[in-house]
Amino acid sequence: MRRSLLIFFGLFLVLFANATPDTVRVGAYVMSVHDINFHDKEYTARYWLWFVYKDPRFDFVKQLDITNAKTIDEPQLLEDSLGVKKWVMLKMRSVMKENWNVLDFPFDRQHLKIHIENSLYDTRDLVFLPDTKGSKYDPEGTLAGWKIKNFQVNSSEKAYETGFGDNRIGRDHQVFSSFNIEMDIERNAWGLFLKIFIGMYISFLIAMVGFAPNPSEVEPRFGLPVGGLFAAVGNKYIIDSILPESASFTLVDILHSITFFTIFAILVVSAIALKLHDNRKVEASNRVNKIGSRMVAAIYVLSNIILVVLAASR
Repeated sequence: MRRSLLIFFGLFLVLFANATPDTVRVGAYVMSVHDINFHDKEYTARYWLWFVYKDPRFDFVKQLDITNAKTIDEPQLLEDSLGVKKWVMLKMRSVMKENWNVLDFPFDRQHLKIHIENSLYDTRDLVFLPDTKGSKYDPEGTLAGWKIKNFQVNSSEKAYETGFGDNRIGRDHQVFSSFNIEMDIERNAWGLFLKIFIGMYISFLIAMVGFAPNPSEVEPRFGLPVGGLFAAVGNKYIIDSILPESASFTLVDILHSITFFTIFAILVVSAIALKLHDNRKVEASNRVNKIGSRMVAAIYVLSNIILVVLAASR
């Protein structure tokens, strides 16, 4: 009887040990974030990953899955041991997918994420424990003009409502442990803002010069605003070529739209002034030209200042 109890107790310990997932301590050191590409919705990251665990079945070189990566280079492997546990370090380079938030471009702030899973073992066998103390980033590892903020590592669970072809009972729903690297990146945007919008503002100034000639001088009064309009349209196409397609109305769209409507308002004021001048109402024509030019300039400048300050402060 006593021997049977010992055997039963031993079998229970074995089953319990097999049912308990291995807690894998995992950390990351981000060396660089570069090749930020808004149009193709991607960026490149270089980083170290380390894993400390007991279960000999784990092979993170073959089983590692970065779920939101476009491409993953073959990692460089370093192996050692910490007591009875295995210590694996991987030097990684991956091209990451990212849905950029460009509503306030170039005053945008982006939240980057890298999700890491073991593609073979779910939470019944493996649970990630983040090494929050050892996980860091290189503060000089981003592109010029950008800075990293709010860096953190954490773990979560990712549920898949499929058995991936395994039709055994209980396999139609699997949950995998995920190790996540997250950070915010911000840019020093004022220099870039001036570079990309200088063409638009010059176009507006060219159109404003159309108020200078006498209202009866048709060619400069209408030719200058039309030329400014074409220059503003060209400037918008240049900026759009570096941004991803977006169904939302971005800061770039709003500022250019205001410029287009402002140039149209300049043409309307010039048309009214010309009509009054042709009707020999010279004084009224000059008054419309003077008041109209000041109102157009004031509304345009004030609306631009408000929109830009709001975008920069968000």
